[in-house]
Amino acid sequence: MRVKCVLCDKIEKIEDVSPLAKRLRNRPIHTYMCGDCKKRIAERTEERKASGNFITYRQAAQEDTW
Repeated sequence: MRVKCVLCDKIEKIEDVSPLAKRLRNRPIHTYMCGDCKKRIAERTEERKASGNFITYRQAAQEDTW
């Protein structure tokens, strides 16, 4: 299966029987990102976390009174 990275537009081939290929075929909302782009995003995210300016906006778990 030929897939195209959403960030860099690089075209790659993946196995037709892989779980990723099945996910891309059956759910059009899922997109493909190449390994280089994933690695670059992961590195930059870690740099932002280390700088202290990275804020995660997660809501506190609400306790149910039942």
